[in-house]
Amino acid sequence: LFCSMKGLKVLFLSSDTGGGHRASAESLGRQFQIHYPGSSYTLLDVVSEDGCQPYKKLVPAYQHLSQHPRRWNLLYHISNSRPLDFFSSAYFDYMCEERIRKRIRSHDPDVVISVHPLMNGAPQAACRRISAENGRPLPFFTVVTDLGSAHCTWFSKKVEKMFIASEKIRRIAKARGRVPDEKLILSGLPIRHEFAVRAKRLGDRTTDGGRRYQRSVRLALDLPCEGKIVLLMGGGEGVSLENIPTALFSQFCQDRINVTIIVICGRNARLRQRLLDCDWDSVRSGLLIFPARTFFPSSLFVPAKISAGGAGAASNTTEAFKESRAEISVLPLGFVTNIDAYMVASDVLISKAGPGTIAEAAAVGLPIMLTSYLPGQEEGNVDFVLESKFGSYQEDPTQIAREVSSWLGDPDKLCSLSKAAKRHGTPRAAANIAIDIGDSTLRW
Repeated sequence: LFCSMKGLKVLFLSSDTGGGHRASAESLGRQFQIHYPGSSYTLLDVVSEDGCQPYKKLVPAYQHLSQHPRRWNLLYHISNSRPLDFFSSAYFDYMCEERIRKRIRSHDPDVVISVHPLMNGAPQAACRRISAENGRPLPFFTVVTDLGSAHCTWFSKKVEKMFIASEKIRRIAKARGRVPDEKLILSGLPIRHEFAVRAKRLGDRTTDGGRRYQRSVRLALDLPCEGKIVLLMGGGEGVSLENIPTALFSQFCQDRINVTIIVICGRNARLRQRLLDCDWDSVRSGLLIFPARTFFPSSLFVPAKISAGGAGAASNTTEAFKESRAEISVLPLGFVTNIDAYMVASDVLISKAGPGTIAEAAAVGLPIMLTSYLPGQEEGNVDFVLESKFGSYQEDPTQIAREVSSWLGDPDKLCSLSKAAKRHGTPRAAANIAIDIGDSTLRW
């Protein structure tokens, strides 16, 4: 109703503890600029800027703990309790609210939006006090960026509105935060605008029209129009990939499936170079042995003797690979900015259980194989995919390869997974959230 009437100054409260919070804020910020011309937005980490110990070192602490999942799991579950949440919120409010209030006031925003679980209690209290001091409302909204599980610090019943991505998050919000139903908006997870554009053009990827659009995207990316494409992602740092590319290559050789394996290595230049240097002909011939849980040691890139099963087993394996005529290629890429195009071009995505990646895959009807998760907030993301029936979860590279290969060899299964993904995709979530918040703000 109020779109395009005026621009808004939007202040997002976020932190770089993982890439999802910033990505959600950026996607929402762009929608404000699209629907409210003249709008501007800023990302602010009030915890790092104006917090107290131990919160002030949130980002480096997260980076360290995310590399030690057991420690992170312990901290997550200890802190995710009602008594500790009460005392830590009271402590944070008492120690930091005044500084946070000054910081928020210095930005002079029209609206404040939290996209991080630690940016709700004290910042929300600061906005209420700014409203009282100014004599006009400074509305505060929360956009929960988790899919299937969420920390208790996300939830406050005093928020104007809370935008959530699933019914499971609704149940947690009501139980843990006593957030009223009328304040909970089931919107889906905000993702980049490019996915909304792609989703509209693609439609149903299992139809003739969807397949035609997929071929046109493949041509634009200089990818094969025929055969299958598997997209393997390990996040911006290209982590958690281990030996999956090699396991996929070997399995596709055995099953004689024509596949292009695209590996998004992100900023992991070392991984990309190792994939480029790998002797894939030797993999096809069965001459390389890849330990199940080593991260591409140098021994993987030289022929190794096959001892298990004896010479006869080695000979049989070699002959089996030689008889395979499947066209299989591995394409390692660095950091890409058009991941929406690669998801449209692909038939299966293999990735860790990040909520943004899952939401992006669902938006374009892409089946997903999950390979790992960070204990705590990402556990529920695995459940979301499994319960929604558009993917699976495996940790062992060999099992990953076998199940993905079975999908590619079964058109009906692949079609069923894709349709389930599309049913749970919300490509316009960012636009709908921005319009709801923008119109509500302008009414004040």
